[in-house]
Amino acid sequence: MNKTVVYTDGACSGNPGPGGWAWAIDGGRSDSGSDLDTTNQRMELTAVLEALKANTGAVEIVSDSTYVVNCFNDRWYEGWLKRNWRNSNRKPVANRDLWEPVVEQFQRRRDELVFTWVKGHSGDRMNDVVDAMAVAEVDRIRPTVAPKSTDGGVSAASVVHADAPWPVERAVVVLGPRRLSGDQEQWLERAIGGLDPAGDVVVSGLRRGVELRAAELALAHKITLGAVLPFAEPAQGWPANERQRFDAAMRLAQWTVDLELKKSDVAGALKARDGFLANSVSGAIIIDNDALANELDANGLAVVTAPIFD
Repeated sequence: MNKTVVYTDGACSGNPGPGGWAWAIDGGRSDSGSDLDTTNQRMELTAVLEALKANTGAVEIVSDSTYVVNCFNDRWYEGWLKRNWRNSNRKPVANRDLWEPVVEQFQRRRDELVFTWVKGHSGDRMNDVVDAMAVAEVDRIRPTVAPKSTDGGVSAASVVHADAPWPVERAVVVLGPRRLSGDQEQWLERAIGGLDPAGDVVVSGLRRGVELRAAELALAHKITLGAVLPFAEPAQGWPANERQRFDAAMRLAQWTVDLELKKSDVAGALKARDGFLANSVSGAIIIDNDALANELDANGLAVVTAPIFD
């Protein structure tokens, strides 16, 4: 069966913030668009939906978003439909307004649609083309929008392009303070111990404090670890014992993403890193940061917060 190969991509500046989507056929048609207030995941989904609406017959969607591709290849959508659009945590599926028409397209055209993952920024020419188109849409509307930011939040001044190698639907990020009380650490261990070693993933930036401890607890409970670094050697200059802990976690992480941001702009790099983290997971465990918890919850993540300890 002859099929049309369509490349799709999405990009976003901030989380949420102005975003762009794009699809293109090598040597053929293409389209792109933007949204003033959106997320990277919504732009990835919009690109796929617009591509499916515009291209009939047999279609292969090529995307660098595991959030999109794994939904169909790993049949996440089947569980959502059985649970009336609730995820495995019994929370409403994020971005249902976009997922539902995409899933409807898939069910109606099941024998005609194929979803293929391609690693982003890896030299695939057409992936680079749609990435550039999506980013151009962000740049086109960015001057009309003031960048969003909150203290300790996840907004980024630069385009954050989520290219997560782990299954986003099963991934959880852990964020919190530099220092943990004994009660907070015990609660964190229980929370991570409740994850499923058979498929759940803890994603960590491995910063000193709760992030590094969460990574260690994940490994202790045999939960797969994914590490996200804003730049190379982020632990340079740390105390020796913490550097050793960082190195040990890095050796045992199944996936490592180096965003290759500017080390000279640490604050900007960390904001961009946090934007990537928020766009590459479906859940969050938050300690002692209600503002961040509310922001992530409003963005559709399943958020668990630690209680207030005396």
